[in-house]
Amino acid sequence: MSARSVVIVGGGLTGALAALSLARDGHRVQLYERRGDIREAEVVRGRSINLAISTRGLTALERVGLKETALEISVPMRGRQMHDPSSRLSFQRYSGNEDDKIYSISRGELNRILLAEADRSDLVTLHFHHRCIETDSDQSSVTFIDDRSGDQIVASGDLIIGADGAFSAVRSSLMIGDRFDYQQDYLSHGYLELYIPPGPEGAFRIEKNALHIWPRNTFMMIALPNDDGSFTGTCFWPLDGQYSFDQLKDPDQVRRFFQKWFPDVPDLVPDLGEQFLAAQPSSLVTVRCRPWVVGNTVLIGDAAHAVVPFYGQGMNAGFEDVRILCECLEAHPGNQKAALVSYEELRIDNGHAIAGLALDNFHEMQDHVASRWFLWTKKFSNLLQKILPGWYRPLYSMVSFSNTPYTEAIEIHRKQQRVLKYSLIIILAALIGAVFWIVRNR
Repeated sequence: MSARSVVIVGGGLTGALAALSLARDGHRVQLYERRGDIREAEVVRGRSINLAISTRGLTALERVGLKETALEISVPMRGRQMHDPSSRLSFQRYSGNEDDKIYSISRGELNRILLAEADRSDLVTLHFHHRCIETDSDQSSVTFIDDRSGDQIVASGDLIIGADGAFSAVRSSLMIGDRFDYQQDYLSHGYLELYIPPGPEGAFRIEKNALHIWPRNTFMMIALPNDDGSFTGTCFWPLDGQYSFDQLKDPDQVRRFFQKWFPDVPDLVPDLGEQFLAAQPSSLVTVRCRPWVVGNTVLIGDAAHAVVPFYGQGMNAGFEDVRILCECLEAHPGNQKAALVSYEELRIDNGHAIAGLALDNFHEMQDHVASRWFLWTKKFSNLLQKILPGWYRPLYSMVSFSNTPYTEAIEIHRKQQRVLKYSLIIILAALIGAVFWIVRNR
């Protein structure tokens, strides 16, 4: 393989994995991050949604030898634990296969691990406090400001990778050029995190191996386990209007609201009112753009396809971008242009597909998961998976527990639904015909 010089903008999860992966493949990497080194930062709770890592993300980590390390700091979740308005509980398995799990993992801790591993490589140089102000795709260069000194730095390389998140500066530079499509859509809902402390001696105070959901039609709360016995709760509520964040102004209002709608939560969060009012709700945005490749500049992760968190696939899709980009570079060792074309063809429609699935799952999680019809269909789907393992594959399982491309998973799901629909019609017609024949021949 011909070694390349690579400039990566963004040192979050996807950028750090890209630096490590490319260095393992023999490329020399310069990584620039706008913020300081997260390894030296104080942990601040309430700033980012807990992450769920599943097969796609684990496959990318396995490629760099970090799958087991990630699993050691994660908590497996076998399904959803539903909390109804009367505090009654019901459990929904993710899959008919009992080995299928997703894992709750600390965003910050995983980011630290990836940066530390990248930093150990002689082929990686990390630069912090460097803010991207311009990307020149024609010259394969990026201009940064060192926010500590004010100095301007120009970095160039054979390949420029934009991994700088939903509000990507690299993407903004590309948008100045011709024929660059961009779409940004905000949900009317935002999110706010709550810390649920562990019980005595680090005990889990609610079911450890589950994603907890309090669905309330137009708003909801979820909680993911942490490995120290605590949970990270996240409220997904409207940003204004009925049942919104801005309706609650003082600790008493907060506690009364939770006692009415989430009655088991106040006992789990002793400082509920103080936590809630000290935090600021954050927005939820979906970003779609095209192309992802301009010259020698390529977008990955949220810079290419920011998605809302309701399918647990944001990080997983970004990590899959990294794996497939590296595989394309391996497959075309002397032809970077062909490698980038192949990467874009393999990923862009899939990135748009998971954006749509995540939005669909938002409506499912806040409302449908609590309905009897949904519970019945979920059980039926898991049953079909068990009795028809060679044919029936639930959409959720294909997305979360395989590396099947998102677009392919959607198409398989649609075909299965059509077959099931027509099979049901034929069965019903046969039953009606049998009843009619019996009645006529009595």
